[in-house]
Amino acid sequence: MHSSGRLSYRQLSAFFIPLGISASLTSITHVIINGTLSRGEHAAFIIACYAIAMSLFSILERPMIVFRQTSSALVTDKSTFKLVGRFFIYVLVVTMIISTVIAFSPLGHWFYINIFGATANMVEAISLAFKVVILVIIFSGIRGLYQGIIITQLATNWLTIGVVARLIAMFITAYLMVNFNFITSVSGAIIFLVGMLIECLVSVYKGDSLLRNGLHPVDSPPLVKTDVSRFYFPLMYYFLLQTILTPVIYILLAKSTNIEMSIASFALAFSITNLILGFFMYTHQLVLQFYADDKKKVVKFVIFASIIPTLLLCLLCYTPLGMAFMQRVMGADEPLSLATITVLKFFIIKTLVFPWVDFLNGFLMLRRQTNKMLFAQLANLIVVVVTMLLLIQLSPQLNGVNGAIAASLGELAGLVIVSIIIYRTTDRYKNKNLFNKGSLR
Repeated sequence: MHSSGRLSYRQLSAFFIPLGISASLTSITHVIINGTLSRGEHAAFIIACYAIAMSLFSILERPMIVFRQTSSALVTDKSTFKLVGRFFIYVLVVTMIISTVIAFSPLGHWFYINIFGATANMVEAISLAFKVVILVIIFSGIRGLYQGIIITQLATNWLTIGVVARLIAMFITAYLMVNFNFITSVSGAIIFLVGMLIECLVSVYKGDSLLRNGLHPVDSPPLVKTDVSRFYFPLMYYFLLQTILTPVIYILLAKSTNIEMSIASFALAFSITNLILGFFMYTHQLVLQFYADDKKKVVKFVIFASIIPTLLLCLLCYTPLGMAFMQRVMGADEPLSLATITVLKFFIIKTLVFPWVDFLNGFLMLRRQTNKMLFAQLANLIVVVVTMLLLIQLSPQLNGVNGAIAASLGELAGLVIVSIIIYRTTDRYKNKNLFNKGSLR
């Protein structure tokens, strides 16, 4: 129990809104970096090399990101923090060994050329950027470990403070890069590294302070090593499957009638949808922190919050605001703007579904049944692939719309599966099964 009295919507808002703001502000990170790199000579080359280094980094960073959820779900005192911390070190060491081998051996060059499609003249620039950016993995993991404590203790405003500090540090670093005319792919990696270091320091400062002052007591079963691994690894695989989804869609979109328009319109629509949904990526934390306090208020709060991304997307799709946003903010020409808005209309399903998938996943995290989350994500991936294959064969002229339909139906399939899993754990379902077994006898 976190609340001393009845849980209020004000408490829920005070917890949830800073989380949403911090997630939304994080997306500005790449705007700062790309805006800086675009000022250099041969900007397209610089940005492309940085993007490839970041693509590989994003896969290797996944095991670290999971520690935010792991810490918030499992850490209840200093002893459990030490246990999770030791597990974190093992994972970090393995991740850094793999990253270092890729960064400092011919294996990295093979990855850049054969997996990411880089040309021979790009390899050196990509390699230098990647050697810097692998250091971010360390700070990203430590940050997540302490942010879990901050979330559990409801001090979520400190996540926003950390992101704001990160952005300020990145702005200053970017300004210095431009001022000293040092704009290369490595510059982007350095800006990112400085920002993550600052956010990590803020998270460690507040998280350690909360840990030293004593955490609020939480009724939970004793934690052992196997509990951490059983919780962590399925969640890591879940996020890795999530990472695979987007490249799969891009690969299949290449078979569209108009490849360039197809990929460009989907990419823009997907980034806008993710920007809107970024604010609502923490609905699982409402379950972890408050569901035991007041089930009805938590559900009502999520019902209200889940409508907001859909309303925002409808504004972009069905009012003049959409064209204005596409042309003035995103810098797209009229044909691309129209195509992107058409794709966005099919992402409305995803915005309706995503907050509830995340919310229901919160129950599985709460019960330490993260292995069951994999079923929903596998269903998502299978539906996306099958839908894309069918649509590309039947209507390749729909271009980017096919990707949006597949992504939305995949998310819907994930919701159906996780809903079934949750329902099968309810007393109502168990009692029904007992009754049926009794009737058979």
